Amino acid sequence: MTPLERRAGGSLATVYAARMLGLFLVLPVFALEAAHYPGGSDPAMVGLAMGIYGLTQALLQIPFGLASDKFGRKRVIIFGLFLFAVGSFVAAAAPTLVWLTVGRAIQGGGAVSAAVTALLADQTRDIVRTKAMALIGASIGLTFALSIVAGPLLGAHVGLGGLFAITGMLALTCIAIVAWWTPPEPLVHKNLPRGKFTDVFKHAGLLRLNVGVFVLYAVQLATWVAIPALLVSAGLAKADHWHVYLPTVLASFVVMGVTLFPLERKGRLRELFLASVALVALVQVALVFMAGAPSLVGLTLALFVFFCGFNVLEASQPSMASRMAPPQTRGAALGVYNTLQSLGLFAGGAVGGWLSKSVGPQGLFAVCGAMMLLWLVVAWPMRTPAPSRVSPDAALADEPQAT
Repeated sequence: MTPLERRAGGSLATVYAARMLGLFLVLPVFALEAAHYPGGSDPAMVGLAMGIYGLTQALLQIPFGLASDKFGRKRVIIFGLFLFAVGSFVAAAAPTLVWLTVGRAIQGGGAVSAAVTALLADQTRDIVRTKAMALIGASIGLTFALSIVAGPLLGAHVGLGGLFAITGMLALTCIAIVAWWTPPEPLVHKNLPRGKFTDVFKHAGLLRLNVGVFVLYAVQLATWVAIPALLVSAGLAKADHWHVYLPTVLASFVVMGVTLFPLERKGRLRELFLASVALVALVQVALVFMAGAPSLVGLTLALFVFFCGFNVLEASQPSMASRMAPPQTRGAALGVYNTLQSLGLFAGGAVGGWLSKSVGPQGLFAVCGAMMLLWLVVAWPMRTPAPSRVSPDAALADEPQAT
């Protein structure tokens, strides 16, 4: 990576990490603390307050992506981060559960994921883009693991309102990073003519990736509906779950680093991608058998293998989507991609909870395994786009297309 690419990757990964840290910090304590607000005795309202963020995210990813194609990435990112900060401070000062829900909805209005990913794609060459996207993926994984430990500790001292205030301050810090650290938008984006939004839905390769990201995140969240209870059944106290999560996440990053980047350079990304889909499917099948009599060693091994496959897919999918999409509609294409990601999270939580209640964890994992196998069938004909070594500012022509 060139110094400019490292600066772009480092700054935008930091923005992603700081923003996601603010979100993840409240997750371990949200349901318990929200119950203490006026109106918090209604579990359905507490669930709405927690989940409405994902709904507004899903609704606004495409408009924000389109806006970034038209008005510029940085402007849209800064505006979205400002909305996120406003929502955080509204939630911090919320006197009732209704106002807490309003704050969460405004937070979700800062749907900048597509614009951030598109800006990173604009500022990196194809040959290093997966590595740049992996920085963002690693930042998400690390902040999730950190939040599991730090969220309850901070919440005990500052409460839910204090956690939201910290979230707001992190969002303002992200605005400063985008404004003064992130490199300017390259000419490759500014000089391109506007594309057609409908082109995004005519691209077979992008459609496969959109199906894939929906399935991946639906399976991820559905899996975590049942995993905590299985760990408890295996003898691990709730407060000690991070003893499993943190080492498995960190070890899986090492595996990703020694497999993904070398194999991509050798032109073997398709094989690794399909193998990772199959790996996550096999983990779901293994969990079907483990759910009846869970063991701590077996669950730890299953989670390590799960994260190995998940991290490769999380890093490679947005990289491929950015390379397949025509540059003039890259923001729109990644807006659709991130919308399907948000909908996958919503579906995984809602349907995963229903399946866990109706058919138990074994039935839940069986459905997740079937979804991963279906994705494997859909993804099988894929062709990965050939990477270009040309700098973004030197290439105004469309990038290689793949199906």
